[in-house]
Amino acid sequence: MDATGEPRVELTPAAAELLCRLRAEHGPLMFHQSGGCCDGSAPMCYPEGDFRTGDSDVLLESLAVPGVAEPVRFWMSRAQYGVWAHTRLIVDVVPGRGSGFSLEAPEGVRFLIRSRVIGS
Repeated sequence: MDATGEPRVELTPAAAELLCRLRAEHGPLMFHQSGGCCDGSAPMCYPEGDFRTGDSDVLLESLAVPGVAEPVRFWMSRAQYGVWAHTRLIVDVVPGRGSGFSLEAPEGVRFLIRSRVIGS
């Protein structure tokens, strides 16, 4: 949550539905958003714990997803957070193939971040 009590990260209905399917297949999930090259600007979805987080990462939100028993934690690299600190992130799904490392890749879709400035 941000200082106003609003979530820092939200899901579109399509993203929430895809997370339900991925959870059924892979177990508990997590996101990590880096600032790297290639698909580094896209959020990567992993089985919880498969991507190691540490002092160089910030936990932005623990997402409650209808139909998923546990929260889906959304992490961001600290360097990327410095750039996006004043935005609300909206996780969406679009057709196309994203990174081979993210769980949705075989589904023919990819997660995408949409954003808006906090307070707007």
